[in-house]
Amino acid sequence: MRRLILVFATAACMHAQEFEYSRVLKIPDLSFTDRVYSGLDILAQMDYRPLKGRSIAVLCNRASVDRNGRHILEILKDREDIDIKYILLPEHGLLGSDDDRLKMVGDNSFDPVTGARIVDLWGRYIKPPRWVLDDVDIVLIDLQGTGVRYTTYITTISKVMESCSDFNTPILLLDRPNPIRGDRVDGPVVRTAYQSFESYHLVPIRHGLTIGEFVLMINEMGWVKDLARVKLVIIPLRNWNRNMWFDETSLPWIPPQPTLDSLETVLGFVGATLVRGTNLNIGFGTDKSYFRFGAPWLSGRHLKDKMNAQNLPGIQVSSVRYKPDDGEGKKIIPRHGGTFCSGVDIAITDRNKFDPLRTATTLIILTSRLYPREFQWTGDGYIDKLFGTSLLRTFTAQEKPPEYLPPQWNHDVFRFNQFRERFLLYE
Repeated sequence: MRRLILVFATAACMHAQEFEYSRVLKIPDLSFTDRVYSGLDILAQMDYRPLKGRSIAVLCNRASVDRNGRHILEILKDREDIDIKYILLPEHGLLGSDDDRLKMVGDNSFDPVTGARIVDLWGRYIKPPRWVLDDVDIVLIDLQGTGVRYTTYITTISKVMESCSDFNTPILLLDRPNPIRGDRVDGPVVRTAYQSFESYHLVPIRHGLTIGEFVLMINEMGWVKDLARVKLVIIPLRNWNRNMWFDETSLPWIPPQPTLDSLETVLGFVGATLVRGTNLNIGFGTDKSYFRFGAPWLSGRHLKDKMNAQNLPGIQVSSVRYKPDDGEGKKIIPRHGGTFCSGVDIAITDRNKFDPLRTATTLIILTSRLYPREFQWTGDGYIDKLFGTSLLRTFTAQEKPPEYLPPQWNHDVFRFNQFRERFLLYE
């Protein structure tokens, strides 16, 4: 069966395009250099004019740095004409797994560098409360996306948009690159019955959008509660092309979430996250998260042979015996932690050919077929929420050949790629 793996966007650069509810700022011409500039870098080139004289709330995390590695909060704290009143935190917090920099005053957290109050949008709050938005002129958003639907940052931004719409608070969003290229779309579109915080909007698993393009699409389509829109202004990237990997941008790599410590890991995350919906270890508790898969009841050699027979592109599969760390004292508790497992290691040999979703779904289907008594789905239908449909689970139950599954979402990829063209800001 033929399959649509790569989808190349041919839409022209749309900086000058008019949108009904959103505005993309015209930015300085930097064509004299081939360096990529993030929205934060462009804001500096504009001498921070959109924020001057404003009190602001900032939604950011540890990856919110300029091309010199300086964090947005470190930059803005030195600006006497910009008043940072609140820092809004997404999942994983400000500094990753441990926010030791924050201090408590009474029942509230404050950032000692800026003096701003911390509002956790993944803990105590889901969206900014009224007392935050009543106290600021604008919400500034600067988050590095992963290019993968499971990441909850877009969900948090959607909740921020919902609150900002209620209180007529404008949003200024600083765009950043899609780290795994913006010309590749893959995976099924979420069905409404399976929407969750990890599958919040009806997009494929690998959506091929920058965070600015994604939020632009949400705002123009009214994809937040009650078709609400916000006063959205986007500061776009400069010199970024859709066929770029992040390591071709010359921007510093800061993990957008704790387990994604390299660009390669983000690519593995695209498919391997699906395996979290099973009773397999996915490399947590080892140094190969998203590239090692095993269980105490599994034969790595047998699974390796079956996977190699599939001729999966861009990878090398080897068998391995290992014992995941038990996770004591850590936020992530590995499945089968402290127990010897047998399994497979996957190494990328050509990232341009590697197909993360085909690889992961093949591994799941083959494991289920080889070990029907031991293999289990976990988390009360969690796999359906991750995948966005029940297709993977039902396909596995029907014991169909794994290579027959990926063509099933070709139509989703084709239609979404057509749909997204009107929101693409870069060639």
